[in-house]
Amino acid sequence: MPTFHVEMFEGRTVEQKRQFVEAITRTTCEVLGCGPESVDIIIADVKRENWATAGKLWSDD
Repeated sequence: MPTFHVEMFEGRTVEQKRQFVEAITRTTCEVLGCGPESVDIIIADVKRENWATAGKLWSDD
């Protein structure tokens, strides 16, 4: 059973997340030859203040 853990900045709509998980599920099934019921996707919304790249918080932009 493929399980995807996706972390992204908060602020995306439910519809955007819906389209995202449908696309990931569809592609996973095509490539791995599995049924959609075996694909799990866990989305974690992260505040920009809790994510840093190159020593700089994204909230500092």
